[in-house]
Amino acid sequence: MTKARLLRLSVVLVSIFMILLIIVYWDNVGTAHFYLHTSFSRPRSPGAITAGEDWEALPDVDEFLAKLLSSSLKHNSSIPRKTEQLLVQGSNKPVVSNLEENVRGYDWSTHKDRDSLDQEKLQVERQRTLREFCANSSFTFPTKERSFDDIPNYELNHLIVDDRHGVIYCYVPKVACTNWKRVMIVLSESLLDQGVPYRNPLDIPREHVHNTSTHLTFNKFWRRYGKFSRHLMKIKLKKYTKFLFVRDPFVRLISAFRSKFELENEDFYRRFAIPMLKLYSNHTNLPTSVSEAFGAGLKVSFSDFIQYLLDPRTEKMAPFNEHWRQVYRLCHPCQIDYDFIGKLETLDEDAAYLLQLLKVDRLLRFPPSYRNRTASSWEDNWFAKIPLAWRQQLYKLYEADFVLFGYPKPENLLKD
Repeated sequence: MTKARLLRLSVVLVSIFMILLIIVYWDNVGTAHFYLHTSFSRPRSPGAITAGEDWEALPDVDEFLAKLLSSSLKHNSSIPRKTEQLLVQGSNKPVVSNLEENVRGYDWSTHKDRDSLDQEKLQVERQRTLREFCANSSFTFPTKERSFDDIPNYELNHLIVDDRHGVIYCYVPKVACTNWKRVMIVLSESLLDQGVPYRNPLDIPREHVHNTSTHLTFNKFWRRYGKFSRHLMKIKLKKYTKFLFVRDPFVRLISAFRSKFELENEDFYRRFAIPMLKLYSNHTNLPTSVSEAFGAGLKVSFSDFIQYLLDPRTEKMAPFNEHWRQVYRLCHPCQIDYDFIGKLETLDEDAAYLLQLLKVDRLLRFPPSYRNRTASSWEDNWFAKIPLAWRQQLYKLYEADFVLFGYPKPENLLKD
């Protein structure tokens, strides 16, 4: 009788183990078994951990998942690169249909006249600056001291995962994130066009790029893995190449304002422009549509926007929208050890170098940068009518982004 019970118990335990094995294995490498043409490789950037290297001691569950993930990545690394050349094919120039992109245009110049940057040294310096200030107890900002486990699940929605190449990208709106999301879609093959994965990033329609269902993000792990989700996140953070792109915080704000309030955007008009116009411009009985408002000359001013950011009631109602939320709140740079920090100011050089490090530069090229990007030289004009006290408060609000990512304090804007 006892032997029979032990046998039944063994069968149940083995069944549960196999189900868990199948779920984890399928979610991590199932796609690779259907599209066997890319190899996993990791850049040897400072602080990065490559597949096969020894890790620090992990709990039992972590160790099991780590071994499983390692075996899947080793399998991927042995895959022939026969079809890799096929992905290089396709149009070199985009078919641009989006109004905003038509207005901006693309810069297809090769920038050969630019001084070549020593990318390796640049990355060492950027990472050193970030780590030093994260470790500096005298420099404080909200959420700095919390651990990765303390970060709420919903705050991990900007970390996009590509299991096929072992890459994690934290996207920051208004920092070339549309095109980096396109790159991640091509790499992960998460979106198909007539049954075939996209090969050229610029072929991917903008509306699909920003659809949350298109990307696998950390905040979706709980639905897939339940109580194992944080274990798996930590393993991938150790093994995968993690990168983000940043830009001057004040210039990013100008870019966000231009994009969301100077162009007709129905959603942002209703959610943000109407409250701003009522609170800071004393308008009443506002039109319900953005086209009517623009036709009547009712637009949010940059001053209204700055007041909104500084108003303590704003954060009490809801967290900042992602387009003006601080990078440290989007990407948690003191809790996640990023292997690569790119900047919009050096986008072309940084993007090319990163794709080489990831060993995917034969698969695709990063889409060309926009002409007439919002430039740092515009800051003086944009902030000229903003009171000095407001500018100083605004700097304090975004100081962590300036300091962590090595942007100089805009002294000319913060003094009379």
